[in-house]
Amino acid sequence: MANRLKDNLNSRYFEAANSLKSKQSRQRIVAYVESYDDVYFWRTVLSQFEDDTRYFEVMLPSHRKLERGKKAVLMNFLDDGDMKDAGRLGRSMIACVDADYDYLLQGATPQSKRVMDSPYVFHTYAYAIENLQCYAPSLHDTCVAITLNDHRIFDFVDYLRQYSEAVFPLFVWSVWAYRTGHHNKFSLSDFNRVVDPGNMNIMEPQPSLDHLRRKVNTKVRQLQTEFPGNKEAYLRIKEDIKTLGVTPQTTYLYIQGHHLFDTVIVPILNKVCNRLRQERQDEISRMARHHTQRTNEMSCYEHSLQDIRQMLRKNTGYSRSPQYQQIQRDVKKYLSTVNSQLSPVNSQLSPVNSQLSTVNSQLSPVNS
Repeated sequence: MANRLKDNLNSRYFEAANSLKSKQSRQRIVAYVESYDDVYFWRTVLSQFEDDTRYFEVMLPSHRKLERGKKAVLMNFLDDGDMKDAGRLGRSMIACVDADYDYLLQGATPQSKRVMDSPYVFHTYAYAIENLQCYAPSLHDTCVAITLNDHRIFDFVDYLRQYSEAVFPLFVWSVWAYRTGHHNKFSLSDFNRVVDPGNMNIMEPQPSLDHLRRKVNTKVRQLQTEFPGNKEAYLRIKEDIKTLGVTPQTTYLYIQGHHLFDTVIVPILNKVCNRLRQERQDEISRMARHHTQRTNEMSCYEHSLQDIRQMLRKNTGYSRSPQYQQIQRDVKKYLSTVNSQLSPVNSQLSPVNSQLSTVNSQLSPVNS
């Protein structure tokens, strides 16, 4: 049994705390996230909705122990009550999590049901924040930020389109496995091993993509042999996930985020940025008039270079993505609901406030 105040925090606690403030004070809404890395992302989402009436405070789920991850958030704040009441969450306390496969599972598992049913749980639509940080149209800008060289030597959009199209047939099998409880036969780790692009020449990526397609086709044939009566279910899930926004061209946004970040994107960025750095260094060497100027310019340039992983994690180009815009629509809908709930409360308080004003005006002559 919880015997500390912090163990009993819920939305009603924060609503009560807000009610004690003056009318001019901004209302505090607490947003719990999975990990340290998520704080910045959700701050960029929620800060756009702050005004002179409200502000958000993004926090980790536990004050007493280092619990992290979606399970910690959902277990701490949804399992204390029924889903109709959304547990401890409410209009002054929300949870913000990675979608993982829960969005695509559409309530097929208890955790997916928690994520999809609660109006106070917000998710990324893409598998994770890492997927959005790897949003293809933003990756050239990330390279420029890292190297200060705007030469386009690699087409990230085309590569990730072809990569997505290559892995899409196997991705449908992966979603099927998790929707139907067959993930012990075909797990995320199995999927990741197949869709690893391996070593790739950025100046000639086609051989790597062709090899990836062969690996995917081999695995698909194996699964078709293992589950021969699965054609209708496969086609049904294929069409279903398309209605959820997954297309053969954007599959990369829905595969496991750490795999995409560490195994696909960072190795490519390393190669692209190394070449762009070398270009800039060669240019400095070629244009320098003497050794001292070359040394000074090279030192200045090298001190301006940025770390690839850090810049990728700070990449906010995902704000142009449909997935990010859907998150914004969800937050707007939630705030609209909150405002509509508060309106009757404010209307009930108006007569009380007017009576208090009358009493104060009557007392003023007496006090004088």
